[in-house]
Amino acid sequence: MYDYRYEPHHVIFMIDNKSFFASCEALALGLNPMRAVLAVVSHRPNLNYGSGLIMAASPLAKKKYGLTNVMRVRDLPSKKVAPDLILVEPHMNLYIKRSMQILDIFRKYAADEDIHVYSIDESMVDMTKSWQLFGDDPYLVARKIQVEIKNSLGLYTTCGIGENPLLAKLAMDISAKHRYSMIDYWHYIDVPDTIWKIYNLEDVWGIGKKTAQHLQRMGIKNMYDLAHTNPTILTNEFGIIGAQLFATSWGVDRSIISEKSPPESPSYGNSQILNYDYTIQREIEIVLREIVEQVAARLRAYNFQAKCLSLYVGFSRSYHGKSKGFNVQQKITPTNDDQFLNCALINLFRKNWHGEPVRLLSVSCSHLTSANYEQMTFLLTPSQQIKKSMINKTIDSIHQKYGFTSLVKASSLLHGATAIKRSNLVGGHNGGDLYE
Repeated sequence: MYDYRYEPHHVIFMIDNKSFFASCEALALGLNPMRAVLAVVSHRPNLNYGSGLIMAASPLAKKKYGLTNVMRVRDLPSKKVAPDLILVEPHMNLYIKRSMQILDIFRKYAADEDIHVYSIDESMVDMTKSWQLFGDDPYLVARKIQVEIKNSLGLYTTCGIGENPLLAKLAMDISAKHRYSMIDYWHYIDVPDTIWKIYNLEDVWGIGKKTAQHLQRMGIKNMYDLAHTNPTILTNEFGIIGAQLFATSWGVDRSIISEKSPPESPSYGNSQILNYDYTIQREIEIVLREIVEQVAARLRAYNFQAKCLSLYVGFSRSYHGKSKGFNVQQKITPTNDDQFLNCALINLFRKNWHGEPVRLLSVSCSHLTSANYEQMTFLLTPSQQIKKSMINKTIDSIHQKYGFTSLVKASSLLHGATAIKRSNLVGGHNGGDLYE
């Protein structure tokens, strides 16, 4: 049991853009986001309702036709059943622009260090030091922010307010979205009437399906049960996560938004889910080369070299072998050179791949060090190394100025290559125009 007198008492706003992607698309088409029956699909829609997933659906589309995120397009109701359902492809550049515009609005109300962008459509704002500048009550200040976003961008937002980030997040997820004002305020004193009334464990931020099933096997069926379980039992069962679960059930969260911790071991990486099963070695290696060149360009952009190269290869679901893939890594001489990294990567791949159908490739570089110096090698003279470095930087500058497709290797034109096709994607989806 916690004594709330000694817990942090802040004013945290957790603000979510309601059906963000779908709302942006509806507004671009001149429609009201709350009245449009619209879904954003991962692939270009066609008359035959082709393949793809639902990335976002408007509130009315969810209510009227039961649409859910990650629902397959082929499972949608037919045109006869849903004649008013509009399917659109994503425009990621538009969503990023709107997200940045919303962030600029938040900056009017709080300092940058008190703002944490949780995702493209969700942010935490610590208003403890500033809310009194904008109103007599945090609830009214939240409403003021909602109105400004609506008047400026046409987007509707949900806001949870809490004495810590956890309470704010739960207030937004559990209750605010169901209120007419789309705002709710949770305090420590409300925990028995809020958190302990949550009967579905998976509704709680930080409790996934497997954790919920594990808790249920222990006889913990809801948040009330969790709050009244001996924390020692939870710690013995889950380790440090058990203590965190117990704290969650009591609404306790001691994190401070302004105290952002840098990653202990920074790395740069990239991954791709392939459009079909790759079984031809040369095609797989073409994609690996394209990925590692993207990672190398990022290393050079931030003036880093990597001393460790990691590769993950995920097999197709159609493969029924013992393994679902392999994850390997290798220490390398510090470098950010395309050719060196590609040779090391291909060697890793060939040592561990035995003909399985491949559907996911992921490459990362870690153990970073400054690129202000370069390790000498017996394979090249110093002048040759300098020349290679200058060539890489020249290619980077051309890509930055004229776009990736302005200069590509011939192998990227071969069957199986993905770099050219993906060059216009943002986050794996169509970047699109801004409609403006």
